[in-house]
Amino acid sequence: MSTDTPTAALSQAGVSIWLDDLSRKRITTGELERLIAERDVVGVTTNPTIFANAFADGESYTAALHDLAAEGADVEHAIFEITTHDVRDAADHLREVYDRTDGYDGRVSIEVQPGLAHDTEGTVAEAHALWDKVARPNAMVKIPATVEGLDAITAAIGAGISINVTLIFSLDRYRQVIDAYLAGLEQAKAAGIDLSTIHSVASFFVSRVDTEIDKRLTAIGTDEALALKSKAGVANAQLAYQLYQEAFATERAAALLAAGGKRQRPLWASTGVKDPALPDTLYVTELVAPGVVNTMPEKTLEATFDHGEIRGDTVTGSYAEAGAVLDALAAVGVDYDDVTAVLEREGVEKFSVSWNELLETVRTALEAAR
Repeated sequence: MSTDTPTAALSQAGVSIWLDDLSRKRITTGELERLIAERDVVGVTTNPTIFANAFADGESYTAALHDLAAEGADVEHAIFEITTHDVRDAADHLREVYDRTDGYDGRVSIEVQPGLAHDTEGTVAEAHALWDKVARPNAMVKIPATVEGLDAITAAIGAGISINVTLIFSLDRYRQVIDAYLAGLEQAKAAGIDLSTIHSVASFFVSRVDTEIDKRLTAIGTDEALALKSKAGVANAQLAYQLYQEAFATERAAALLAAGGKRQRPLWASTGVKDPALPDTLYVTELVAPGVVNTMPEKTLEATFDHGEIRGDTVTGSYAEAGAVLDALAAVGVDYDDVTAVLEREGVEKFSVSWNELLETVRTALEAAR
């Protein structure tokens, strides 16, 4: 591990660096191992867009697709087999991290199909299928934080499955996610499951909040509105961390922690900067706090390693200022609830588009192989 770099400083400040990308090529070429060794990467997240991009790059999947075609596999079965294979391999590469950190890190996430985002029973069934197929204790199944996803999160946690809750945009929904997690631990405890084996993160999205709110601020166009641009994403996440601290200091949480349960860590997602006018490490350096995960696309990871200025905890104690930002946004006419509802809907839609692209790419490849 590096010792005197910005990524090392970030790790020492209590932030776990997870790579927001995976492909078979990244595994087989040793690139994932290099990032673990040289960039302090201690986890990996995936989503339908990441796998669509991996398949589009193609050649490393040719042999597997030929075998699956010969077996008569349909397109969804082929995707299930190949993606779980990649996640299993990545989990094996991160097993040393998992063992060294007693399960805290070394995690690899795989997401349920986006078409199940509003199907509680379907989500639970697929969470079990993915968990059983990957069959690694350092895996996590990603479930979106839709209303229907909340009960699925509780059920999956209650069955002993480690869950990465994704697509969280609002503070109210984050409260519900924490409640769903605690309810799941209570179910697992009642079922006699060892709570120490269950881990969870709550993926709170950052840059997409700024993208949507900045668009609205530009349309409003007043000096007061324009002065608030690019402040909402960080402020929203800072208040999410306050919520996390408060929620896991309650008697309910304390009882579960005493029984072996783990805190559901906040994970900063969507940390690649969308606005080229902003510092490319903004959503890293301004969201440093103990006990969080920052999952970064490789471009953001390399920018952080190259010139990230890690100044210690930039979240704790920021809550009054962060709250003032959200109040000021409301005062100029930005509807926070509408923003976060739009972002959740668009998030599901974007992953559905990527999933359909993945289906088409694999379908074409299977037909060619046959």
